[in-house]
Amino acid sequence: MARIHDLRLMGRVAQLYYLEKATQADISKRLGISQASISRLLKRAQEEDLVRITIHAPRGTFFDLEAALRERYGLSEAFVVEAGENSEDSILTAIGAATAHFVETSLREGEVIGLSSWSASLLRTVESLHPTRVSAARVIQLLGGTGNPGAEKHATHLTLRMAQITGAKPQLLAAPGLTQSAEARAILIQDPFVRETLSQFKDVTLALVGIGALEPSQMIADSGNRLQPAELRELGEAGAVGDMGLRFFDREGRQVRSSCDERIIGIDLPEIAAIPRVVGVAGGQRKVEAIRAAMLGGFVSILVTDNHTAAALVAD
Repeated sequence: MARIHDLRLMGRVAQLYYLEKATQADISKRLGISQASISRLLKRAQEEDLVRITIHAPRGTFFDLEAALRERYGLSEAFVVEAGENSEDSILTAIGAATAHFVETSLREGEVIGLSSWSASLLRTVESLHPTRVSAARVIQLLGGTGNPGAEKHATHLTLRMAQITGAKPQLLAAPGLTQSAEARAILIQDPFVRETLSQFKDVTLALVGIGALEPSQMIADSGNRLQPAELRELGEAGAVGDMGLRFFDREGRQVRSSCDERIIGIDLPEIAAIPRVVGVAGGQRKVEAIRAAMLGGFVSILVTDNHTAAALVAD
């Protein structure tokens, strides 16, 4: 008979807490039981299946996909948003707005934001941003932003606009993302302004980065920072499937080194992996393999993607 009395007490505590919305402190006073015991009884009520908590996901939310991404890839957080169509423009619009909301709601006072250049998804993010409640300290450009004069305004715009909206100081990387030669890079990184920006990568607390497939996006192609076909073949033969800031990795998330590294002015993958919060912002069928690899490599701790891409990422 003792068990039926235990079950009755669990049921009564659960009734007061979940249906009558009484606080644990109020229940403690009402029933003459310690608050610690109330907490234990509520936990046991779930274990005994007296209480079942069901979350009804609103239309346009994907709690199950997000949970599957977190569990499979060890992410601290995942945001899956609905793209009306499985098209690049629809996906960019959806993930850009979601990333902007994440920044607006989770930015910490004095944050140092790192921002990769030449990312269409991050361009949509910045276009969707509203002024934040707290102020960041700095916004640091993580990949050189000069190149084709007709396109480089995008890279500068990303950093300057993000800094303006978050009340931060912009730290531009006034150099090409990809130099013509290793010798040119060696000269450019001796510039005091370039060297100052590179030295601040270690201060970044929140990085927003795009994830690219081996075949570059149109923005990279237009930027003047596109690798040559022979270099892309070299990377492909070495197993590369994607990149973050022109730093390439294979399908297991292992960095793929090549002669291209000697020409890049920007953050390296080990530096990205050391940042406390790295938000990968990417979607689309052609990027599925690259996004998966970036997560497996531990380069991304938070992912913002669309429902079509997320379904592919968790499929067996």
